[in-house]
Amino acid sequence: MSHAFQQCIHPDCQATFDLRQILTACPTCGSLLDIQYNWDEVAVPKSLKEFEKRWSTRLNPLDFSGVWRFRELLSFPKDEEIVTIGEGQTILQKNDRLASHVGMNPGTLFLQYEGQNPSGSFKDNGMTAASTHARMVGAKITACASTGNTSASLAIYAGVSGLFKCVVFIGSGKIAYGKLSQALDYGATTLQIRGDFDDALARVREVCDRHPIYLCNSVNPFRLEGQKTIMYRILEGLGWEVPDWILVPGGNLGNSSSFGKAFMELKQLGLIDRIPRLAIINAAGASTLDSLVNHKDLQWNDGKNDADLIRSYYDVMDRDDNRASTLASAIEINRPVNLVKALRALTVCDGVVRSVTDQEIVDARAMIAANGFGCEPASGATIAGLQRLRAEGVIAASDRVVCVLTGHQLKDPDLTVAYHMGDPRKRAEKLHPAGVTEFPFANPPIAVDNDVDAIVAALGL
Repeated sequence: MSHAFQQCIHPDCQATFDLRQILTACPTCGSLLDIQYNWDEVAVPKSLKEFEKRWSTRLNPLDFSGVWRFRELLSFPKDEEIVTIGEGQTILQKNDRLASHVGMNPGTLFLQYEGQNPSGSFKDNGMTAASTHARMVGAKITACASTGNTSASLAIYAGVSGLFKCVVFIGSGKIAYGKLSQALDYGATTLQIRGDFDDALARVREVCDRHPIYLCNSVNPFRLEGQKTIMYRILEGLGWEVPDWILVPGGNLGNSSSFGKAFMELKQLGLIDRIPRLAIINAAGASTLDSLVNHKDLQWNDGKNDADLIRSYYDVMDRDDNRASTLASAIEINRPVNLVKALRALTVCDGVVRSVTDQEIVDARAMIAANGFGCEPASGATIAGLQRLRAEGVIAASDRVVCVLTGHQLKDPDLTVAYHMGDPRKRAEKLHPAGVTEFPFANPPIAVDNDVDAIVAALGL
């Protein structure tokens, strides 16, 4: 077997499979899969600091990539098989102004801004890895279900590489036009299913099972290998020091799952001496993980988690037709496919789960933007979650905290404009149905006559 292979995560199975097999679940028991490595056969550096050498060889596209410059830590492809478009050129920003708003000490709050990826979201970290594996297995068609960001990312990789035809499944519920426009612009064949994201994902999985179409949702274990590198870049930005906390929006739980795997491997390899704590923040209208962990006591339990509990929870959702509903469309998901891997990440990282309301999310999003980085609504969940955990005393003012901002603010400009506009009709159309009735950080345009004196007066000069 190669130094890299696919392996079932269930402890009673742990079946292994060749890299060239196209799998999204274990064919033996149906559990999720990991990409695993025989680390003794991988030329892993003795120190993370050694990766800095690639800063001087950035004309090499693999060293320029913020994913593949760490390729020894996700070494499943050969260099010539890698599909890259320059992803991972992201910023870790210390933000003392925002820290003061949320009760943190100066020098303790950092924002990891993934909106600078080519498609404008963190998804590119995973899609470069999934596209690479698709190339390895000779795929001609790639597909995904999406609330927006996944489709945009998959479409841009298909378009730039020219290797694949891209098919996107979206639900008929909320999808931000900023994201949908990308998939359409980049040439994806877009199918709108009469249903929500969970329906779209179920259908695309069925289609990919029956036909030679490569599935690129985060149930694909290669996707998550790429998303590990967000954590490597955070460590890089902190001078290879481990923070106390990582906060990330919930959604389909691919990010949180990959973060847990990243730190588990780094600790195993002796490249870090401790693991940060993880906080996964759900939207209140899509709070499956929060409900199961905090109210049903669902745990990883060394991989022997209570599958019957999960199944019965979903059965009740079906019976009551309980659909996810939140303005944060990127995390509007009720059946997260990486739920079990997220439970593992919570154990590895001594993590917590919280839910925040849409009001808290849009206020936090506006606060983040006013203090440095515009981001998509889902990213606001991290700061809203930080405020909640500070109020509970779970996170101390002196803790060093990194909040992952998952996407660019232009992913959903309609919501941003609705929040800031003074016209209550515009606000009502976009925001009121979700229970957002207050706008403490609104910054509406000022109507002024076409006259210099009027303009000067409006400016208070």
